[in-house]
Amino acid sequence: MTYPDPIYFGEQGEKSATYRPKDHAPELVYPNGNEVHYIATGASTGGLFGLYRWVMGPEPSGPGPHFHRTITESFYVLKGSIRIFNGDKWIDTEPGDWVHVPAGGIHGFRNESGEPAEMLLHFSPGAPREGYFEGLLNAATLTDEEKAAFYLLHDNHWL
Repeated sequence: MTYPDPIYFGEQGEKSATYRPKDHAPELVYPNGNEVHYIATGASTGGLFGLYRWVMGPEPSGPGPHFHRTITESFYVLKGSIRIFNGDKWIDTEPGDWVHVPAGGIHGFRNESGEPAEMLLHFSPGAPREGYFEGLLNAATLTDEEKAAFYLLHDNHWL
């Protein structure tokens, strides 16, 4: 393994860091109270990755088994216990646990603990997952054909 080809060609470096304070309001709040914080979108990282903080209330929630053809997904548990499907079985994770799913890897996640839970979701490369997260708000109103097109557009393949 070697370093990738350079993507910055300046000589002196530049002032380009991004800062997001911990009390930044979530960009998306679902009707059940779950929050999604867009820490770093694919657009803001030049398509390199996306990083989102997912905050779940005590109500059971989260997607069942699925896979992506174009992106990898990683989960880092910050708070509570989150069940993560690793393609074989559901794992009860706790703070500090990390799960990485390569493209094509079957996975899912659920908070079934009855307590709040929180995790970081990392996607690479940085696909526009915001459109998927926001589109879920209206998914229940879509026809079967519209749902199929929505999931295909966002590289979500359900099992």
